[in-house]
Amino acid sequence: MAKKPVQLDANGYRKFGMRDKLAYAAGDLGCNMSFALKGTVQTFWLVYMMMETGLLSGLLLLVQAWDAINDPLIGGLIDNDRRKYKMGKFKTYIFIGACGLLLAGAAVFLPFPNAEKWVKACLFVGGYIVWDACYTVANVPYGSMLSLITEDAGERAELSTWRSIGSMFGNILPMVILPALIWQKVKFDGTTSFLDKIEIPEGFTREQFLTNPKTGKAYEIGEAVLSPATGEEVQVLLGERVFFAALIMGVIGFIAFMFMIKTTTIRVDENAVKTNEGGEKINIIKSFGKFMKNRPAVGATIAAMGMFLGMQSATTANTIMFATYFGNAGMSGVVQMIGFLPMLIFLPFIKKLVNKFGKKEASVYGTIVSLVGAAILFVFPTLENHDAGLVVYLVGLILFGIGMGIYTCVSWAMMGDAIDYNEWKFGTREEGTVYSLHSFFRKLAQGIGPSAVMYIMGLLGYVSKYGTIGQSAETAQNMCWLVAGLYAFSAILQFVGIAFVYNLDKKTLETMTKELEERRAK
Repeated sequence: MAKKPVQLDANGYRKFGMRDKLAYAAGDLGCNMSFALKGTVQTFWLVYMMMETGLLSGLLLLVQAWDAINDPLIGGLIDNDRRKYKMGKFKTYIFIGACGLLLAGAAVFLPFPNAEKWVKACLFVGGYIVWDACYTVANVPYGSMLSLITEDAGERAELSTWRSIGSMFGNILPMVILPALIWQKVKFDGTTSFLDKIEIPEGFTREQFLTNPKTGKAYEIGEAVLSPATGEEVQVLLGERVFFAALIMGVIGFIAFMFMIKTTTIRVDENAVKTNEGGEKINIIKSFGKFMKNRPAVGATIAAMGMFLGMQSATTANTIMFATYFGNAGMSGVVQMIGFLPMLIFLPFIKKLVNKFGKKEASVYGTIVSLVGAAILFVFPTLENHDAGLVVYLVGLILFGIGMGIYTCVSWAMMGDAIDYNEWKFGTREEGTVYSLHSFFRKLAQGIGPSAVMYIMGLLGYVSKYGTIGQSAETAQNMCWLVAGLYAFSAILQFVGIAFVYNLDKKTLETMTKELEERRAK
């Protein structure tokens, strides 16, 4: 049976279709098999390695500062690279980064909890820098490729949606499966071995940790151990499992990247795209100035920063909240996944929503729903019944996720339009530079957010040496307030960025697209 002939477009390229969407989704799956581990990094070093909140806060800020700086450097390198590559420039850089991520993701999870403080600091900084460098080399060109796969606004919206789907599935393993694997409930075995995990908190005796706080009687062998402070089941983090899980995820990510590289069709000639007029070297400072004048890029970046300052920064506090307040850290991943599921609700309708309302308009409506969900999250810490509190938490999270789902589905298409806006206003595209500066601010948020949260957790009573066993009931409840506040901050910043700064409404976008088409046809 003869193969069905490949349908070509007017320029001789394979027509845009499902193959392109799946390939682009696979790329972000590969990225997120590594990226989604960032939340686990904080928890691993806080709970398993028992690094002080102040020290971890400072080190997070240090490594994320480098993380933010290297993005525009890599972006500028890509924009200035005019060499011919067999696979193409962007695919070659992605391949190099993917090879590094095979092992680099596990480098930051080397399990040596008894090492000296300075050794831990060196392991953290060194492992993180290597990991981040590999991730940047893969992620920056991958993000820039969206505008090279197609020039059609509707198709870009579809690619952005499928990228978000790839991101979601890339988050499922570390977010859902990983917590269930790396957390273990402590059961009394007739010894005091579980106490070796922590230092007895001030105000408690060893006998109290050997007594069930709900029965007032000594534990029986096989009985679940409860925290004297909160009355919830005690759980410990298995650091060795985190390390091996990171290795496995590196392999899965590499396979996803290879599928994307082999399958993706580039329809805009990479070497024909003039990132600057006249062929002179790109000036990063000037590009930064242009970026700040690019309202769509700035607005989309503020919204993205809000997402990371809120949601990602809440990851560790959320895990600690489930471990101490709800007594089930393994459940945290399943609950958080609920926030991603609404994305699937809008997947079949996102093109219709964009065509009818526009990307900006639909995203604004979504962030309003997220604001309502965030407001509900402030209710659950006030409830004495933790089961009822969990239900209220889920309701707030679902509403937050519904609103977030709309924005997430079009967020990368909005950045693709922002790159076109740069060409429209300034006559230059600068895909790599614009995207990398966007990534710079995202990663700046990823650094400032978790670092600030680590410091705030210390102020709210969290003591690293007590692990998840010895935290006070007050500290456990403070984690609830912190999580609610972070989600609210995320929704507010996204609303500001999209509603008031991002200026490519439906009408303006149509005008820009038409004028660019006329300009390119000359």
